[in-house]
This record gives sequence, structure tokens and C-alpha cells, in this order.
Amino acid sequence: MSQEEFVVGIDLGGTNVRAAVVSRRGEIKAWAQAPIEAARGVEQGILRIQNLIHQVMEQAGIKQIAGIGFGSTGPLDRENGFIQNPYTLPGWENVDVRTPLSRAFDAPLIMENDADAAALGEAWLGSGKGTSRFALVTVGTGVGSAFILDGHIYRGMDGEHPEAGHQVLDPNGPPCYCGARGCLESLVSGPAIVESARRAIPQYPESLLARLEQNGHPLDAVQVVEAARQGDRLAQQIIREAATYLGLGLVNVLLFYLPECIALGGGVMKNYDLFIPHILQVLSQHDVVVPTRRVRITPASLGNKAGVLGAARAIWQQIRG
Repeated sequence: MSQEEFVVGIDLGGTNVRAAVVSRRGEIKAWAQAPIEAARGVEQGILRIQNLIHQVMEQAGIKQIAGIGFGSTGPLDRENGFIQNPYTLPGWENVDVRTPLSRAFDAPLIMENDADAAALGEAWLGSGKGTSRFALVTVGTGVGSAFILDGHIYRGMDGEHPEAGHQVLDPNGPPCYCGARGCLESLVSGPAIVESARRAIPQYPESLLARLEQNGHPLDAVQVVEAARQGDRLAQQIIREAATYLGLGLVNVLLFYLPECIALGGGVMKNYDLFIPHILQVLSQHDVVVPTRRVRITPASLGNKAGVLGAARAIWQQIRG
């Protein structure tokens, strides 16, 4: 056994599961990912996670770990280590993750919401490093949010995870699975951007997006972004509208939390450069009550390593007491 201790960080999403062996300093000694294939059932999924942990331990040349940090799509029962019927893992209802993994590796396991884990990773080693108040907003298939205060995850009542992605910005807007209309997620997520394009295409029959749809290409957010980069007027309008709503959502985050830094991550924010001018324009209009201009807005910097690093950080914090 190596004299240096290591933990394993897990990042479980609806499509893939990632694992990494991480040192106390945040060095990734080994990293791997695999499709989770949730439809094959819980037992197969747990076995796949176990195999992935064995794989990264073997790569790192270690036979024992000090703990497992497990970041997962929610909802979760963090205290007991259960996944509770998440929308992204159909069939995984009240799944006990802690017991089988803790037994298999003779190590404690701490569970965190995946957005919280990613934010903790960014605050530790990424865009939020050196800040005491940090927020992460991710825009992809959905909109996630997480808040870090003095290096630790900020939790709501009963340890619940705050959901800034479901703040209502337009009560007459599109419906969301959360039960509201016009929440941030229903206005700026990847699927929301695609839906905005589909609704607008009849008014823009000459647009590049209209031609793509007419040629039988199912629209996705990547195509909307690429059309905007090529100068398509409709696509640029859709991006501007989504960025404006995202800016308004960030204004609310600023008003209630006033972090030193907000990092923007997720698949849609890989196109940060297209969105940020409109976001900053919105923020500049709300610099009266709170000093929004002093808040640093930046892209998240750790990519798909943020979740495993944050999960590892969470278990290190528990081990250290």
C-alpha cells in the first residue's frame, strides 16, 4: 500500500459515469468513464461503477482507498446514500449506493448532488479558486446551480439543494416538468433553445435553420449555435433571447447571494463567447442596488473533471473532519 492516501471521486450522470483516483492536493492519478446504461437495471449499474473504481485503482497502482466521494444526478437522500427516482436514471428508485460500494472497498462514502460536486471542484481547483463565495450555473440539457461558501457546499433547509435553475422569469412562458411556466431552465437550456427555434421557423422561412429542418435534419442546440456563428438572423435572435434570460437569472443569483465569482458551465456554455456580451449587458442594467460589475463572470474551467474532483474534495473534507 502506498504511504500516500487517495480517494475515488465518482460523477454519475444520466448517460455516463466517471471515476478518478485523487490525492489530497487534487492530483488526478487515474481517470476513466463508461456508459451507465441505466435501462439495464440497478444491479448492472452498481456493478459497472464497482468495475470502474477497480479500473482506476489498478491504473493508479493502489490497492486501498481512504474513501469514495459520489456525485450524482438527483434527487438524492444524501444522508443515507440513496438515489431517489431521478428523471435521468429511469428505474433507479430509492437505490442504496452507499452500502454496496462501502462494503466492496472497505471505505466510507459521501454522496453529493452532481451540481454541488462540480461547484466544489471548481471552487477548489478551477474558476472559483481563491474565492470565499462562489456560484456555478450549468446550462445543458437542464440548468443546474450550486453555491460554495468558505470552501464548503452551501445547503438549504434540511440539507436540500437550492435550484436556481427553476426560478420563474416569465409566468407566461413555456411549461417545465417542475410544474412552473417560464422558469430559467425552460427558457435557456439546450432543449429550450431548440424549441424556440422550432416555434420561430415559420416566420423565417429563408433562415438556415428552416432549410435544415426542411432537409429532414432534426434540430439540436449545436445547430442553432453554428447557424448563429454563420450569421443566421433567426439563430442570432434565439441566442440573444436565451442569453438575456440567463442574464436575468444571474441578476437574481447576485441579488440574493452576491458571490465574488459566477462560473458558467455545461454543454451550452461551451459557446460562452456567443452568450456573454448579452449577459453582461443585462447585468450592467442592474448595478444600482448591488455591485454587479464587481462580480467576476467566467467560464467553468475543469470541464468533465469538475464532478470527480468535487466529489473527491467532499470526501477529503469529511475524512479531515
